[in-house]
Amino acid sequence: MKRIIVTGGAGFIGSALVRYIINHTNDEVCVVDKLTYAGNMENLSEVSASDRFRFEKADICDLQAIREIFTSFRPTNVMHLAAESHVDRSIDGPMEFIMTNVVGTGCLLECANKYYSALPESEKSLFRFHHISTDEVYGSLGKEGFFHETTAYDPSSPYSASKASADHLVRAWGRTFALPVLVTNCSNNYGPYHFPEKLIPLMILHALSGMELPIYGKGDQIRDWLYVDDHARALYLVSDRGIPGETYNIGGNSEKTNLEVVNTICSLLDRLSPRSDGKSYAEQIIHVPDRPGHDARYAIDASKISATLGWQVQESFESGIGKTVKWYLENKDSWCARVLNGEYRMERLGSIK
Repeated sequence: MKRIIVTGGAGFIGSALVRYIINHTNDEVCVVDKLTYAGNMENLSEVSASDRFRFEKADICDLQAIREIFTSFRPTNVMHLAAESHVDRSIDGPMEFIMTNVVGTGCLLECANKYYSALPESEKSLFRFHHISTDEVYGSLGKEGFFHETTAYDPSSPYSASKASADHLVRAWGRTFALPVLVTNCSNNYGPYHFPEKLIPLMILHALSGMELPIYGKGDQIRDWLYVDDHARALYLVSDRGIPGETYNIGGNSEKTNLEVVNTICSLLDRLSPRSDGKSYAEQIIHVPDRPGHDARYAIDASKISATLGWQVQESFESGIGKTVKWYLENKDSWCARVLNGEYRMERLGSIK
């Protein structure tokens, strides 16, 4: 039985990981989350009553608070997901991304390394620091090819640059201090509990509210889509069985243009929740000026994690997007309404004036 610290565990991917650990293993989990706009304890309501679940409200930049959590919880694994993660938001306010994603990761590494250094040798052999990152650190692909674990970094946005910086810090702590580190880089996630500033939940809720469906440029940007529960399984597998010092790319093998994604959502909504006027939701699509520095294409080669750890996706894009749209329809007046009751109003972010 492992004792796992999950930073950012009240967020979208973090909460999916925590739900997986509590529901499918015997491990203990300590969620560390600052509960910013995208952190939501409702995401954890399914598992928060478990005696293997613990929650600590803390900022990863707070060295003293993090040290105390390490001392009291005594983790065998750290799975680091706490991050500012929205490209558009990083254009509006890059310094917050640098503080959380770069400085915060540095603080967490410092605490983890001091804790690890003091462990008995028998416990050192079990300890892992797993940093969860993004394929956006690699920059933009052409029409062909895939991101591999050895692809050179070429980030385009303040967000991806901050995550690239964090990746480098993690690997440096591994090489300099022999901290047993793992890094994973994933493609675009989607699924339930996704904060509605991201493309898929934003389009679903815009459509249901009768709002325009704004698509950047021609909508020909290509992303590889990964269902969040598939990602959670992969993360646990890497943390459990991955080789320290290694990087594993995690992708969904589901390349779609943004326009294809939005049209698929519209078709599902046409069938599951038709407009009262009988028209298609696709009539709400509009095209708006593109985002600055918008990468053209991402695509992950996930053959390493498949070959070495036996992981495979269980959801195709078609099955996963169907589950996702149904979840938002079922939770539109509960979870979605409460999430949108704060300062975020589904407005456009990240345009340079």
